Amino acid sequence: MKKCALKYILVEKQQINKFKSSYETLLNFDTFTVEHNDLVLFRLNWKNVEGSLILKDRKKKYEKEKTTNSRSENSNEEKSEYMDVRLEHCLAYVLHTSGTTGTPKIVRVPHACIVPNIQHFRVLFEITQEDVLFLASPLTFDPSVVEIFVTLSSGASLLIVPASVKVLPSKLAAVLFSHHRVTILQATPTLFRRFGSQLIKSAVLSASTPLRVLALGGEAFPSLTVLKSWREEGNKTQIFNVYGITEVSSWATFYRIPEKILNSTSKCELPVQLGFPLHGTVVEVRDTNGFTIQEGNGQVFLGGRNRICFLDDEMTVPLGTMRATGDFVTVKDGEIFFLGREDSQIKRHGKRLNIEFVQQVAEGLQQVESCVVTWYNQEKLILFMVPEKNLVKDYIFKELQKHLPSHAIPDELVLIDSLPFTSHGKIDVSELNKIYLNYINLKSECKLSGKEELWENLQHLWKCVLSLSEDPLKVPDDSLFLSSGGDSFKSIRLLSEIEKLVGTSIPGLLEIILSSSILEIYNHILQTVFPDEHLTLIKNYATKRKFSNVNQEEPNGKSLHQKSVIPLNYDNERTAFIALSRGGQILSMNTALNTTKLGHCPSVYSNDLISQTNSKHMKSLNPSALTGESKDPSCVAEVSEEGPLLTGTEKMELRVRWRSDTGKCVDASPLVVIPAIDKSSATVYIGSHSHRMMAVDLYSGKVKWEQILGGRIESSACVSKCGNFIVVGCYNGLVYVLESNSGEKYWTFTTEDAVKSSATMDPTTGVFYIGSHDQHAYALDIYKKKCVWKLKCGGTVFSSPCLSLLPHHLYFATLGGLLLAVNPATGNRVWKHSCGKPLFSSPQCCLQYICIGCVDGNLLCFTHFGEQVWHFSTRAPIFSSPCTSASEQEIFFGSHDCFIYCCSMNGHLQWKFETTSRVYATPFAFHYCNYSNEMFLAAASTDGKLWILESKSGQLQSVYELPGEVFSSPVVWESMLIIGCRNNYVYCLDLLGGKQK
Repeated sequence: MKKCALKYILVEKQQINKFKSSYETLLNFDTFTVEHNDLVLFRLNWKNVEGSLILKDRKKKYEKEKTTNSRSENSNEEKSEYMDVRLEHCLAYVLHTSGTTGTPKIVRVPHACIVPNIQHFRVLFEITQEDVLFLASPLTFDPSVVEIFVTLSSGASLLIVPASVKVLPSKLAAVLFSHHRVTILQATPTLFRRFGSQLIKSAVLSASTPLRVLALGGEAFPSLTVLKSWREEGNKTQIFNVYGITEVSSWATFYRIPEKILNSTSKCELPVQLGFPLHGTVVEVRDTNGFTIQEGNGQVFLGGRNRICFLDDEMTVPLGTMRATGDFVTVKDGEIFFLGREDSQIKRHGKRLNIEFVQQVAEGLQQVESCVVTWYNQEKLILFMVPEKNLVKDYIFKELQKHLPSHAIPDELVLIDSLPFTSHGKIDVSELNKIYLNYINLKSECKLSGKEELWENLQHLWKCVLSLSEDPLKVPDDSLFLSSGGDSFKSIRLLSEIEKLVGTSIPGLLEIILSSSILEIYNHILQTVFPDEHLTLIKNYATKRKFSNVNQEEPNGKSLHQKSVIPLNYDNERTAFIALSRGGQILSMNTALNTTKLGHCPSVYSNDLISQTNSKHMKSLNPSALTGESKDPSCVAEVSEEGPLLTGTEKMELRVRWRSDTGKCVDASPLVVIPAIDKSSATVYIGSHSHRMMAVDLYSGKVKWEQILGGRIESSACVSKCGNFIVVGCYNGLVYVLESNSGEKYWTFTTEDAVKSSATMDPTTGVFYIGSHDQHAYALDIYKKKCVWKLKCGGTVFSSPCLSLLPHHLYFATLGGLLLAVNPATGNRVWKHSCGKPLFSSPQCCLQYICIGCVDGNLLCFTHFGEQVWHFSTRAPIFSSPCTSASEQEIFFGSHDCFIYCCSMNGHLQWKFETTSRVYATPFAFHYCNYSNEMFLAAASTDGKLWILESKSGQLQSVYELPGEVFSSPVVWESMLIIGCRNNYVYCLDLLGGKQK
C-alpha cells in the first residue's frame, strides 16, 4: 500500500479491528462517516512522513532537472531512454499476479502500456455501439481492464453478472446468449470449458448464436480437433487465440483461426499458433544462450518501447525492456507455436515430457468433456477428466497408448464432475491435489474379499495395461509380462494399479513383474495381502534354530548345538579367511598366505583385496591359461530341442554332493567363507523366502546354525573385515548383523523399506555399504553400531553396490535408471548418469571401466569419471550382473533373450551361448583343478539348468537340471558349485571327470 502511496481504503465493519491492529504501527487513520453496505472509508496518513517528503522532493527535483536540461539534446536523449514510475499520471493501475504461472509479483501498469491494447482490440474486434461485452474476468485479473475500457471507449454495453450466476454454466449461458445477447466474449479456456461441450455446441457456438467474437487466452489454447467439435454446423463466430503476460499487461499477440480451418473436416494435429504482435508489442524467441532465433525451440520474451510495467520495487525501467515469460515455443516457417510453460516441462522415466501435450491428446478423445493433467508431488502424472457420459477408464488408457509414447501415459485417471478454477478463471491446481488425496483415501478403504477376487482383478489389470482384448478366457498362468507386450513403463503402471487395488505397497513387486509369470506375480502379492498364518506369527520377532546335520529337524525346532570351529573375536582379534560370492568376487583378508597353501585350485589369489572391491583381480595360478586364443571368436554354441548338444565328448559331470532344505524359495546367492586356519570348516551362508538365514558346512551340508529374521531374504550375505560377522538385508527393511559362528544378532539397522540389495564391505575401513527400496544408500559402521552417512539416490536401490579402490568410488544403481558414483568416505555424489530405464543389474568395475546391464537390453560401459565408452545390445532385458575374467579382458553376463554373452572390454562380442530359458543369474568365472590351462564359466538359466562353459570359446562342458527355477547365482570353490533353487533347497554339486593335469 505504501509503495502505491495509497490514500483511501474501504474496510468491512467486521474487519475494522483487525485492520487497525495490523497497520497501527505504520499509519494514522481518519475515519469518514460515509458508510455503505457495512463498509467504512478510511483516509490513510503514513507515519513515515520523512519518507513521503523524500519521495516528493525526488519528484520535484526530477521535474526541475527535466526543465533545466530540456535545452540539452544529450541529456534529453538520456532521460527519454527510461520510464519513471514517479512521474505524475504515469500509472493506470496496480495489481498482484496470482502466482499460478510463476512467483507472485506486484505489477504497476503505466497508461502507455495498456492503452495500445485497448485501441488495437477495439479495431480488431470491430466493436460498435451495438455490441455487448461480457465482463468475464474479475477486477483482480488484468484482462478485465481491456474488457471494461474497450467497451466504454466504443460506446458498447458491458454485462456484469453476479458470481452466483457465473458458477452455474447452464444459467450463465442463458443469461449471456438468450437474455442479453452477448456478442464479444473474452475468457480463459478453463472458464469456457465450464459450459460443457453440449451446451457450447447448442448455445455458445451454435448456428444462431449472437456471439460474434470469442477470444480465448490466459492458458494453453485448445486443440483444433476439440475446437471444431465445439462448433455447430453453420456457426460464424470469429475465434481468436490471444496470448500475453501480466508483467507486460495485458495481451501481446493475437491470431484469428481461419474459417477454412474451422470448417475443414480433415483431422488437424497441429497446435494453434500465437500469431501476430499487438500494437506497440515486440515478440522475441530466444535460445538457452539468450540469442534470438528464427527457427527452432526457445523461450518467449515480450516488450516494446512503451510496453513496460514496473515489477515489485522497480522505480525506473529502460524503454524497450524485454521480459522473460517462462513460456516455451517452437518457431517454424516464421510461425510461433506454444509448447508449454517452463514448469510444465518435466522429466519422466528419463525422458522430457510436456504435460500440456498429454492434456491436449486426452482432450481430443471421444467421451472426454474436459480434462487437465498435473504432475502430483513431482512423482505422479495424474489425468483429471470430466466425462461426457458413462466412460470406461480402460478405453481411455487404450486410446492414450495409441497416441502417446509409453513415458507419457498417466499414472492415474481420476473422474470428476467439473474442473475447479480460480477467481481468474484458471485451473485451481491446489484444489485438484485435494481431490486426488480424497481419491487415494477412498481407494485405500476398498478391501479385497478374498484370493479369488485378487486373481480376477490381476487378470483384468494385466489385460488393461497391456491393451489386450477383454477375452473371457483367463490369462495363461505362465504368461510373462515382457513377452506379452509389456515394457518398463507399463510395468510401473501395473505396479501402481496393483498397489492401489490391495491398498498397500508390495516390496519387490516391480522386479517380479518384469521377470516372472502372472502366477508368480499373484503368489508374490498373496504373501503381502493374505500372509500365511505362521508367517504372521513370526513377523514381529525372530526365533533361532540350530541343527547338527543336514536333515535332522525336531518338531519343536530345537537341535544339538554344534560347537563353532572359529572362536568369536571382534575387530581387534581378526580371523584370517577367504570369502567368495556371486560374480567371481573373491576376498582374502587378514593373511599374507596365498591360496595355493590352502591346497585348492581357485581362479585367482591376492594377499588382501580381490574383485569384490575391484582394486585388482587375482591372477590365475597358471598365466598360460590366460594367453590362449579362442578357436573361433564368433562361436555361438547352440542347444537343440532334444537338449544340450556338446561340441565334443562331455568332459565334465555335475553330481549333487548335498542339498539343504531352507523351507521356501532360495533366490539369494551363497556366500562361502573359508578360514585360513582350517579350510575344512568352510561355511556357506544363505537366506531364503522362509525368513531363514542359514550357515551350512561346505563339505558335509550340515546346518551349523539357523536364524529366523523378520521377513523374506533375497539379499546375499557379506562378511565383515574381522570375519566374525555377516551382514544381510531383509524384506522387513532391516539390515541384520549376525555373529558368523552362531547366528546370534549383534546389531540391526532400520531402513524405511525392503532391503534386497546385498552389502559391500570396504576392506580398508570395514564399513559396509548397502541400498534400500526406500531410495537411499547407507554406510554402516557395524563396530560402532552407527550409520556413517545416508544418501538419497533418486530411485529404489535393488542391486548391490560396487566398490573401487582406485579411484576410491562407490557405485550404486537405481530402478529409476540412475548410475551413481559416490565418495565412500563422505557419501557425496561424484557423478551420475541417467540410463533412462530401470537398473536391476549390479555394477561391476575393473581397473579401467564400470559395467552394468539395463532393462532396455544394453550392457553399458563407463569410465570411472562417468563417460560412457560403449554399449552392447541384446534382444531382451538384462537383469544378470556382469562378471569379468581374471585377466579383465572379457566380461560375461546373461540376458532374458536366453543367451550367455562374452564381450571384450572394447564391447565386441567374443561368443554367445544359447540356453533353454532366460538368464537372470550372474555367471561365475573359475579355474578347475582337473584342467591345467583352461578357465571355465558357471551360469544358470531360470528353468533350473546349470551350464559349465569354456570361458574362451563358450563351448559347453556340462549341463545339469535342478528340479526348480533358479534366480540364485552360482559360486564355485575347488570342485564344488553352490547355488540356491526355488524348490526350497540350496545345492552343492561336485564337478567330476576330465583330463588330469
